[in-house]
Amino acid sequence: MDLRKIKKLIDLLEESNLAEIEIKEGEESVRLARTPKGGYAAPAAPAPVPYAEPRPAAPMPMSSPTEASTGGTAKAGNALPEGHVVRAPMVGTFYASPSPDKPSFVSVGQSVKAGETLAIIEAMKMFNPIEADVSGTVLSILAESGQPIEFDQPLFVIG
Repeated sequence: MDLRKIKKLIDLLEESNLAEIEIKEGEESVRLARTPKGGYAAPAAPAPVPYAEPRPAAPMPMSSPTEASTGGTAKAGNALPEGHVVRAPMVGTFYASPSPDKPSFVSVGQSVKAGETLAIIEAMKMFNPIEADVSGTVLSILAESGQPIEFDQPLFVIG
């Protein structure tokens, strides 16, 4: 491409509202881009940011559902007491009280009615109440406040 054609393209770009122009003739090509009078040219599109898939955490060893229901170990080698086991319906952070300065929802030995809140699980910035599905006495609290819990993890035993 000769210099006269390139000068004509520059004039054409300046007279139009185009920000850039690209011309190809055979194997030759010319690309012209206009910069604002201030001398700063904003990029046409931001550079793509590579997305990294989040890696799942290493699985923690858990007892199988059959071991848990037949008296497998709950924590530190303690067997689950006989009674109805309330399990975590989701993964999250277990909280025994509505806030750190408030008393726990329930304590061992306390009578509860079906539908009464036993604890809360924070999952994705949402606080989900964990309710008793049977009436009875709280025999055991198997999770510690502020600790992460897994789906189907035993939380309470009600007798």
